[in-house]
Amino acid sequence: MSSCCAPSAEDQQQRRLLWTVLVLNGGMFFVEFVAGWLAQSSGLMADSLDMLADAFVYGLSLYAVGKAAHFKARAALVNGSLQWALGALILIDIAHKILTGAQPDVSIMISIAVLALVVNVACFGLLWRHRKGDINMRASWICSRNDMLANAGVLVSAGIVSYTGQAWADWLIGCLIALTILVSATRIIRDARAEKVSSCCG
Repeated sequence: MSSCCAPSAEDQQQRRLLWTVLVLNGGMFFVEFVAGWLAQSSGLMADSLDMLADAFVYGLSLYAVGKAAHFKARAALVNGSLQWALGALILIDIAHKILTGAQPDVSIMISIAVLALVVNVACFGLLWRHRKGDINMRASWICSRNDMLANAGVLVSAGIVSYTGQAWADWLIGCLIALTILVSATRIIRDARAEKVSSCCG
């Protein structure tokens, strides 16, 4: 009886991995959020909230490790719902910046985006072999992959803002990050519902 309830070596490895990426993303969220606020950058603010969404994903995935399929499906459903809410908040923030005409600080954008890219590349590498794992590990890997694309986008937008002196590129990348989060959240919610149905029927 005790052996079937004890966590497997794979479960323990997944917990260590998820704790690692959770700490990295949680710390980077605070750094990037403060920097985005100071720099008045929609791209950095969006990317910081993307980091927060990922921290939620990793935390709930950590909760789901070793649990039954319906628990995993429930955790994934909460993940998707939280990501949807954060994506909507990003769009609201961008609308506010457009209305106020906020101009981002390019030097802060570039330095923080490079740091965030390094962190996300590390997370992506750690999660690579779990990209075809259970629904929560897949969600974690998808978030890490999307983050790298978002960081690259922030760097490109910073270059455009620096060259043109216009903030529209920063607003655009912020919108693209928000839409990426919403699309990923929709996919996670859809998969979680399908998993929930199959676990109930099974």
